[in-house]
Amino acid sequence: MNREYHQWHSPRLGRSMELLVFGHTGLPVVVFPTSGGRFFEFEDRGMIGALADRINGGHLQVYCVDSIDHESWYDKRVSPRWRIARHVQFDDYLIHEVVPLIRQKNRNPHLVSLGCSFGGYHALNIALRHPDVFTGMLSMSGAFDLANFLNGHHDQDVYYNQPTQFLPSLGDPWFLDRYRRNTWVFGTGWDDQCLSQNQNMDRIFNDKGIPHKLFVWDTWNSHDWPTWAQMIREYL
Repeated sequence: MNREYHQWHSPRLGRSMELLVFGHTGLPVVVFPTSGGRFFEFEDRGMIGALADRINGGHLQVYCVDSIDHESWYDKRVSPRWRIARHVQFDDYLIHEVVPLIRQKNRNPHLVSLGCSFGGYHALNIALRHPDVFTGMLSMSGAFDLANFLNGHHDQDVYYNQPTQFLPSLGDPWFLDRYRRNTWVFGTGWDDQCLSQNQNMDRIFNDKGIPHKLFVWDTWNSHDWPTWAQMIREYL
């Protein structure tokens, strides 16, 4: 399997950032790690192995990015305003540094965002914010309710980075038309701690008339890597 390590100093984040690329061609997929996870998590947890045949066969090319959650949403040492500002910088890094790398290496016109648990939030949020860049999204056990992360702080950046807030009232046809053309898949389980958040997102998508799929698995310990490995084989 083609495996590439990339590292550079991000001017938007003011720090070194790392990522891994698996595969040589195929549908490009940006993978977000779980809460505070690292760029090698997906490989270490066996998820790349679960996709090995499709990666080696040229059907998928996977880009595993790093997380700065401990500098944004989870950083209790700084003000809530700085936490959300740091997240906005992360979004800027992804769109203006990571996506150009993907486009340089891969001519496929589509791009999928993917994540498990808190990574599911990142996958959904970036795909909603940039539906002209990302044409597909797969969230597994996604955690979408971030109301408790910012100690009650609220501003425009908070609003536009919480899908549960901005999506219900969104009326801009530029976004809605693209949402309705793109692909959205949510996977969860009946015993998943994030089940209700996925059901809520399902209701919001239905209310906005956005075609999507919600799959609820009847499995034990659904909020964990073995289930996610099965889901990714089924839905990606």
